Amino acid sequence: MRVSSTEITPSASVPAPRSRWFTGLWKEIKANRDAYLFLAPFAIIFIAFTVLPVVTSIVLSFTDCNMLEPPKWVGWQNYTRLFLVDDVFLIAVKNTLVYAIVTGPLSYIACLLFAWLINELRPKLRAFMTLLFYAPSISGNAFLIWTIIFSGDAYGYMNGLLLRFGIINEPVQWLQDTRFITPIVILVVLWMSLGTSFLVFIAGLQGIDKTLYEAGAIDGIRNRWQELWYITLPSMKPQLMFGAVMSITQSFTASEHAIALAGFPSTDYAARTVVTHLIDYGNVRFEMGYAAAIATVLFLAMILTQRLVQKWLRNLG
Repeated sequence: MRVSSTEITPSASVPAPRSRWFTGLWKEIKANRDAYLFLAPFAIIFIAFTVLPVVTSIVLSFTDCNMLEPPKWVGWQNYTRLFLVDDVFLIAVKNTLVYAIVTGPLSYIACLLFAWLINELRPKLRAFMTLLFYAPSISGNAFLIWTIIFSGDAYGYMNGLLLRFGIINEPVQWLQDTRFITPIVILVVLWMSLGTSFLVFIAGLQGIDKTLYEAGAIDGIRNRWQELWYITLPSMKPQLMFGAVMSITQSFTASEHAIALAGFPSTDYAARTVVTHLIDYGNVRFEMGYAAAIATVLFLAMILTQRLVQKWLRNLG
């Protein structure tokens, strides 16, 4: 017997895919409401102070905003100006890459190496050495001592020492001469680099199971370098990942040291970085749309670099 389509009446309408998704999400939230309740404070703060500012900056980068008038949509004009017109930005990119390539890996390796060496000391001596190495990073503007060391007059420690031994005949303008600005800033950044990553590495070394080294000795490991490569580093992947993120962030956002040592702006923009360029347009000129474009480019560069480093660290061991 044939049944006409008009005689078929479904008992209930089939929910749309989006409705099913929201229904499933709501059921999951209800089933795990305690977990979401504990997560809520951090999630609210993270969204309010990280996600929303990033999204707002990306949107503003496509506008002309001067903080006095409503933003005007200009499309890709800020990015075109950034890469094709702004020569100072290209200098800032070059300096930032130099700082990132030199200070990033060196500070990362230094943190790991010093943590590894200090970890072998007796507890009291280890605590003292940890404080000694960590102190510069928590001493506020302690790096300003380097402005006295490299002062451009005869009373600067470096000039005084070189004049005393007859190596130079007149004081050198260390922080105004473009030949010396970049190496000095790199030196100071490295001096200040033993910070959070250093402590995390020490904590990671303290948390490694000692029986792994005994098993390694049975399996054929004969020296400390083999222990480091085959046991220590693979056992510290989370700490290595965190240290890499911190090192990349610090190297790409170097600005405070450069401004304090070489001035703002520095001679021939020798210490100009992407962040100091951002400060110039955002805090001095109030061209917020253009500053947002600079911030967006820096954000994307940092994300890309961190992804590449994290991928490499995941394959470690």
